[in-house]
Amino acid sequence: MSSLIMILIVVLVIIFIPVFWGIGVRNSIKVSDIKVSEALSGIDVALTKRYDVLTKMLDVAKGYMNYEKETLANIIRLRSGMSMNERNEANRKMNDLSRDIRILAENYPELKSSNNFIELQRSIADVEEHLQAARRLYNSNVTAYNKKIITFPNSIIAGMIGATQKAFFEADAEKRNDVKMTF
Repeated sequence: MSSLIMILIVVLVIIFIPVFWGIGVRNSIKVSDIKVSEALSGIDVALTKRYDVLTKMLDVAKGYMNYEKETLANIIRLRSGMSMNERNEANRKMNDLSRDIRILAENYPELKSSNNFIELQRSIADVEEHLQAARRLYNSNVTAYNKKIITFPNSIIAGMIGATQKAFFEADAEKRNDVKMTF
């Protein structure tokens, strides 16, 4: 009776080891698939962030440019109807105001009008960095997933559950060319 129990145990082990291994491989492939989906969602989040941040920053920069343009136009319009004495007095006041602004800007350099553009450039760099990181994470997860489903013996289980290789994120052909800058 003891040999019958031993044979039964051996048979059960021979049956259950491949079954448990198959379940483990299947679960591992499914987890990798979820990681790829999550990383793809991360790219969407980064693209959305890029769009939101850049459109808002561009609106702020344009608004400030319009403010400066309108202010300059108003100054020119006001000066056009002035006598020479009024112009000299306005010029003296503008020089005093300009000196005060320069002193203030030297003490607080962040008040310079170009800050909107500097902030826009920083925002562009930041969101592009986040987007690149999301793309790298996606490609890394795709690599792990593809390796998992093509290596033997995992490929047997992958074929049984219909797992297929995922595509890598690739840059557009246009973006692979050198950037031509013209001024």
